[in-house]
This record gives sequence, C-alpha cells and structure tokens, in this order.
Amino acid sequence: MSRHQPHSDAASGPVTTEDPQAPFLELLARGASADAYEQPVLLARAEGTTPERIAALEAAKVLALRVRAEMEGRRRREAELSALFETAHDLAGLRDLDAVLHAIVQRARSLLGTDVAYLTLNDPVRGDTYMRVTEGSVAARFQQLRLGMGEGLGGLVAQTARPYVTDNYGHDVRFQHTRTIDAGVGDEGLVAILGVPLMLGAQVIGVLFASDRRARVFEREEIALLGSFAALAAAAIDTANLLTETRQALNELERANEIIRDRSGVIERASDVHDRLAELVLRGGGVHDVAAAVSEVLDGTVEFTDAEEAPGHAIEASRADGHAVRHRDDWVAAVAAGGELLGALVLRGHPGLDPVDQRTLERAAMVTSLLLLARRSAAEAEQRVRGELLDDLLDGRDRDPRLLRERAERLHADLDATHVVLAARLESTGDAEQEAAARRRLWSAANHLAATRHGLAAARDGGTVLLLPAHTTAASELASHVAGRLSEAIHESVTVGASAPVEGLAGWTERAAAAYVEAQRCLDALRLLGRSGQGAAAEDFGFLGLLLADSRDVGGFVARTIGEVITYDERRGTDLLRTLDAYFASGMSPARTKDALHVHVNTVAQRLERVGRLLGEDWQTPERALEIQLALRLHRLAAPDIA
Repeated sequence: MSRHQPHSDAASGPVTTEDPQAPFLELLARGASADAYEQPVLLARAEGTTPERIAALEAAKVLALRVRAEMEGRRRREAELSALFETAHDLAGLRDLDAVLHAIVQRARSLLGTDVAYLTLNDPVRGDTYMRVTEGSVAARFQQLRLGMGEGLGGLVAQTARPYVTDNYGHDVRFQHTRTIDAGVGDEGLVAILGVPLMLGAQVIGVLFASDRRARVFEREEIALLGSFAALAAAAIDTANLLTETRQALNELERANEIIRDRSGVIERASDVHDRLAELVLRGGGVHDVAAAVSEVLDGTVEFTDAEEAPGHAIEASRADGHAVRHRDDWVAAVAAGGELLGALVLRGHPGLDPVDQRTLERAAMVTSLLLLARRSAAEAEQRVRGELLDDLLDGRDRDPRLLRERAERLHADLDATHVVLAARLESTGDAEQEAAARRRLWSAANHLAATRHGLAAARDGGTVLLLPAHTTAASELASHVAGRLSEAIHESVTVGASAPVEGLAGWTERAAAAYVEAQRCLDALRLLGRSGQGAAAEDFGFLGLLLADSRDVGGFVARTIGEVITYDERRGTDLLRTLDAYFASGMSPARTKDALHVHVNTVAQRLERVGRLLGEDWQTPERALEIQLALRLHRLAAPDIA
C-alpha cells in the first residue's frame, strides 16, 4: 500500500486526510498567540493519529510559526516607522513642547514594550540632570529624582554623551550608585534600564530612558530606535527654543517695521520648509526630494552627496559640532545617525546664510538621516528574506514547491527559470576586523546585485553565495561579470566560482545544493591555480573541468577542445583527426607521422598547418596538447555510441 493512501488500523488509530497546514493557516488568519500553535499537534496525539500525520503537523507548525514571526516583525517595523513619522509631523507643527515630549516618551514606551519610559533634562545652573517627563511611573520619589553628572546610569549618559544599557541595574558595578538614586529606582522596581543622550550638536541636553521591572536584554535595533526618538526630542526642544528666541526678537524689534518684515519672512521660510519636510516624510519621499524642497526655500542649489564625495574637513566639523559649516562659497551639513556618517547636504554657491536658514539646512539634514535609516531598515529586511529563501534551497530539505514559488515571487524571482549558483569569496586581508568589514560589504553588494537581477543572495561558509537567472548568458561569462562587479563595488579582490545552469529548483531543491558544491569546487580551483580575483565555471578549466563539474559533460569538453577539427573532417571528408592521432602517437614527429599514415611529409605538414588554423597557434603547447590528446581519446571512445 502507498504511504500516501489513507488506511485504517486499530493499532495506529483514526486517520484523517485533512491538509496538515490547514489548522495553522486558520491560526495565522485570526492572529492567534504562539501557544495556540501547539493545539493541533496535541489534539492529533490525543486522537491517536499516525506518526506520519503528527510529523507533517510538526513541520507545518514550524513553518507557520516562522511566517507568524515574520509577520510580527513586519508589523513591528511598520509601527516603528509610523511612530517616527508621526513624531516628525508633531515636531513640524510644534506648538506645545510638553505635549510633544509626552508623545515621544509614550511612543517609545509602547514600541519598545517597556514598563516605564522617561526623559531627563540637564540643569546647567545646578550642574545635574532632572526628571522632565515620565510614562508608566508609579513612585513619587522616582518622578522627582535629580542625578548628578556621572551618578547612576542616567548621569553617566549625560556626562559621556554615550548610550548605556544594563539588564540588572542593582547588580551593575559600572555605574556610581547613590542612596538617593537607588532608593528611587527601588521604589519604582526597575531592573533593566536603557538610556540614550539627547544631543544638540556636541552638547548633551538630557537623557531618554526605557526600562523594565524585570531583567531584559535590549537589542541593537531597540537602542537605535530609542536613539531616533531622542534625536526627535532634542530637535523638539531646540525648535521650541528657536521659536522662543524668535518671539523675543520680534518683541524687541516691534519699533523697527522693516526689520520685523525681514524677520517675518525668515520665519515664514522656516515654517514653510518644516511643513514641506513633514509632508515629504508622510508621503514617503526620498533624500533627493528633501534636497529639492530645501533648494526652493533657500533659493539655492542643495544636493545630497555621499560622505566620500563631500569636503572632508567640512563634513567632519559639521558632524562634530552638529551645525552646518561654511566651505568656501558652499555650506555643508553632515547627515549622521547613531554616530554613523551617512552623507551630507551641500548648499552650493550661497556664502551668505542667516542663522534661521542655516538651521533650516540642519533640520533638512536630520530628516534626511531618518529617511536613510528607514530605507536601510526596509532593505535589510528584504536582504534577510532573500537569504533565508536561498538557505532553504541550499539546505536541500524537503519543501513545498508551491510555498517556495510564492516566496520567490514576492522577491520578483522565478524559481522555474534557469539559474546559475555562484560562490564568491574575498582574499584574506590579514586583519580580522578589516576582513569582517570587507565581508559585510561583500554581502551587501551581492544582495544589491541579486535584487537588481531578480536573484537571491546569502552569507554562507565564510563567503557569499548568489543564485542568478542565467537567461542567455553562459555560466563562465556570468561568473566573470559578477567577480568584476563585486570587486569594483567593495574595492577588494573577489573570486567567483559558478555552477553549470540548473532548472526546476522549486521542485528539486537538491539541485541547488549540488550546484553550490560545484561552484565551491570551481572557486577553490581558481585560488589553487593563482587566479584569485577572477570568475570561472567548470567549462573554463579544460579537462580539469570534468573533475570539477557536478555532471561529467564529456561531449561538451570534446566539442570545446577539438570540435572545429571534427566539423571540418565531416564537411570536407579530410583526415585531420586521424593525422592528429598519429602525430601524438609518433611523439609529435612529422617524419614518423608520415610513415604511420603512409603519406608524404609535406602532406603531414599541410594537415598540421590546417589544424593550427582551426585550433589556434598555441595548440602544441604542453597544456593544450594534453587536453587535445584527452579529447581525441574520449571522442574515439564515444564514436561507437555516436554511430
């Protein structure tokens, strides 16, 4: 009986033919909790279902939980970006500083899922930092805390301008504990605390916190998210201060109507650019849209440039000071986030710039950094999805072809098309830190290449593996092209080995694994032959390719090596093949060859000259001669089958 046919057996219990994925799809559809996914398996065990059925349910459960986790991750990232955009919109229409700060703290607490979130501001007169806004706090003493510079986690953040995190504050000896601070933290019951600085340029104006009443490890993404909220909070405070300064200036200049009109025009331009930037953020504009909007407001040409293309001294000064810096007739505002330099906004040919317009350029740089971070987050999520799909194909485990095709289609890839597997690796730089950075750049460049060519990429075995559509391009040409593109992109030598083209990857995942092994063999052969930095497939290695290839393409090797001679003999009825056989059998001596063939030596010379024109002038070099002799023997062995 086929194992796929339902049957009844007293020992094995009742059997159902229901699709094992059906109950889990229903759980996904109604957004059930992770614990609920155990119920179909437990119910099947209780009913005495067959082991095969239980195994199928287990496999479907694992896949469903993975899909649920991916959906949860996407919802979380969407919520984070939405909150950042909403907060940026609040900042653009700032009227009440307290309301904006409360909104920032509330959203930070909600997105990070912490028990408490709070914000402190520095007091330059008393030289300490004090509680400004709290959310989720229940202890009065905690809400009234003041921390001296260097005291506790918050005081250390305010003093060093660096984020700090602890999973158990009470037992962490890195911070200077005081009786007052420990008592307040104890009243609140806080255990895990994360604090990031509020920065205006190089100056710390306060600290934004997220904390839990239990031990917890804050992930890097959570630290970066809280840092983004801290940047918005600092900008809100700075904008409020700017508005206060502007109002004071207007009050002081009431008697000078002309100055008032000028000042009003400046304020209108600042308000206009704030509204435009908020609108750009909300409708998903890009960095070049921001530059175009600021160009109109400042009546100049604003461009976004990569960090490498901006004036080095000016961009570093702007990054350190947090303000736009004049460079000859231009102004440069660094675009940075979390200490990372992402680029710069450059205002061209505009040496005269008033403080408000300068601040407008700086605000535009901050919005640009948020847009770049959002784009990076989306790109990294897509890269992970591409890598996971390729890992599943290479692992060769049994997969549902329909699900594989659906996952590929969402990435604009077609697993039913002909593909080539390519293994790419860097040559060791000697320095472990530099090599790790180079590998990350290689993985990023490979993912970009895969996305543009509707393929897949993943980091694997200390290198990077790509799955690219072959279309009409030969595997060897594709390998050479990829090696050149990756080497140029990361400014390092990248070696690439390619498999022969493979088809039907969705239905036959083991083909991808076999192709990857072949690509690795070609990669290793390139490095052993001293051809690092190049790309090649098995067909590029002559007779060595027969050993490297997953399948022995003898006919292809013979055709590539002596195919021109075979075709010539067939079309003209000549004996060039027999002459070659006799020539090599006679130790490459024309005199002995003419005796073996019973022809004149001039006839031998003419035939060998014709062979040289067909195979190339280097056909008698040791390496080519060895390949030609092997091809002759393989052709002779295959002749009966051909006949």
